[in-house]
Amino acid sequence: MSNEETAAVKELLYQLADDDFIHSYRGSEWLGLAPHIEEDVAASSITQDTMGHAAMFYQLLEELDEGDANQLAHDRPASERKNAIILELENGPGHYMGEPAYDWAFAVVRNYFYTQAKMIKIQSLQSSSYQPLADIAVKVRMELYYHLLHWKTWFIQLMGSGHEEAMTRMKAAIEKTSSDIRGVFSYGGHHDSFVQEGLIEDEAVLLERWQQSVTPVLEGVGLGNVEAGLALGDGRKGIHTKDLETALDTLREVYAIDKAATW
Repeated sequence: MSNEETAAVKELLYQLADDDFIHSYRGSEWLGLAPHIEEDVAASSITQDTMGHAAMFYQLLEELDEGDANQLAHDRPASERKNAIILELENGPGHYMGEPAYDWAFAVVRNYFYTQAKMIKIQSLQSSSYQPLADIAVKVRMELYYHLLHWKTWFIQLMGSGHEEAMTRMKAAIEKTSSDIRGVFSYGGHHDSFVQEGLIEDEAVLLERWQQSVTPVLEGVGLGNVEAGLALGDGRKGIHTKDLETALDTLREVYAIDKAATW
């Protein structure tokens, strides 16, 4: 690969890896707190799959001489992270080791919107000019089909429940999530290099596909289309909230004990 293509591949991999890494962590916080035991098992399995996806992307970065995959995952500061801001936001007030007051509605909406976005991006990546990434996309898509089915089902059930509190919380979660979901599609100023090198399709094209995918579901539960925003900024450019710093401090606790150890 040329230097330009290598740089573009690395940037895209950081975005993909960091998205799944922090999203998986937020999912793991629901362990033991999901609405019922079956969901506890299902959500935990999805979370584990997602962390596995992040690990594959970090491994590709290691193979491109970016450093050890574990170090890339755990030891980079928040300012170097490329994840979309919507994925780093806390599940709700409190702490899972104390008295958490997490919002299941927000979890469902964020998981559904992100998983649908990820599916569209993964489908595009299956035709990526970077073959190792295209190969991983094929593997990820097989698991992602079930992830998307799971969260879409939850979304429809809660919105169609007729329960006033459930619908009120879901609508608030939809507004919160949609206001920053565009960050998942952002390339952080690297649009030209990604598209010209054939790594992935135009971000506007993928965003439009996402809109076309979620709109029928929204209309099916009596809602209109949502406007994908970037209210808190673009995480691809190193803009993040304190939620990310707090999460990373927790994530690296064990790793920091002995960074040279094999866990």
